Amino acid sequence: MFIDSVEILVSSGKGGAGAISFRKEKFVINGGPDGGDGGKGGDVYFKIDRNTNTLSHFRGHKIFKAHNGKSGMGRNKYGKKGDDLVIVVPPGTQVFDLQNNALLFDLIDEGELVLFLQGGKGGLGNVHFKSPTNQRPIYAQPGLPGIEKKVRLELKLIADVGLVGFPNVGKSTLISVLSNAKPEVANYEFTTLIPSLGIVNINEYQSFVMADIPGIISGASAGKGLGIKFLQHIERTKFLLFVLDVANHCPLVQQFRVLKEELRNFSEDLSNKPYGIMFSKIDINENTEALEGFLKSFGFVLNKEKAFCWFRQKKAFSRETTKGDEPLFVIGVSSVSGKNVEILKFFLYQSIKED
Repeated sequence: MFIDSVEILVSSGKGGAGAISFRKEKFVINGGPDGGDGGKGGDVYFKIDRNTNTLSHFRGHKIFKAHNGKSGMGRNKYGKKGDDLVIVVPPGTQVFDLQNNALLFDLIDEGELVLFLQGGKGGLGNVHFKSPTNQRPIYAQPGLPGIEKKVRLELKLIADVGLVGFPNVGKSTLISVLSNAKPEVANYEFTTLIPSLGIVNINEYQSFVMADIPGIISGASAGKGLGIKFLQHIERTKFLLFVLDVANHCPLVQQFRVLKEELRNFSEDLSNKPYGIMFSKIDINENTEALEGFLKSFGFVLNKEKAFCWFRQKKAFSRETTKGDEPLFVIGVSSVSGKNVEILKFFLYQSIKED
């Protein structure tokens, strides 16, 4: 189960109470105060762990509380500190304060441990209150309470490449071929109901992460379909790959315009990300005339050495020249036959790697 937003109650531990105690030893008459201090309450931390990529483990578990500090004891013994609480979240988790909807943390870096709430301070024992006028203090401090806060956790998956396309255009098949992801693949719309991540290996030392989200349809920004709900998961991507179906009844130009418009309605920054275009299912339809008609507006020419691969002459893979309004590349791919799959991997890697 994929869950990308949860509300939880988090509380740090209460400090332990200081002790009221007096020395009781043989041959010691009227021993003085020796009450120890209470232990500090446990702190609350968020820890980022890439071994988890959903918030589903919070389902049914809404209250998280660190342990209270132990009370102090006689003979100046301090109470034990309360155990800290470490809440494990996937990279890309954002923490919002439910009271004012303010963003508290944007948790991205793997392994980072972020202090969220400090535990209450332990109370002082009666040994601290001895004075010339009060040799037998019968007072000690209670521990300070912990901090309680209601928060909302929202997950925005972190990936290098995000797939964008209509339902049933071959995105799930593509990510299953390119990466280790195993999404459901079937010949009907909205097969993909939840986002999925996959690692695409270029060689032994180089790889990148690809994200697939449910298909986007016209009117998605107004609540139709599923894709718009999950567009937040590709907001962090470096690069977008528009997957256009050559076998779809909707013309390629129309597919692209609708997708671009829906991205723009959701987020101007998202629509301006650098991108490439992939024609899927070219094993079904190889109408080069229709494809080249689509390419003319972008100034691409047919690469005769590698059929169905178009590239920008002298400016290929230059992200600075696109600024979200021109594709870095256009390529035709058949995920079933494997045609141009390896070339696509190379194009994508060249598009996202640092200059």
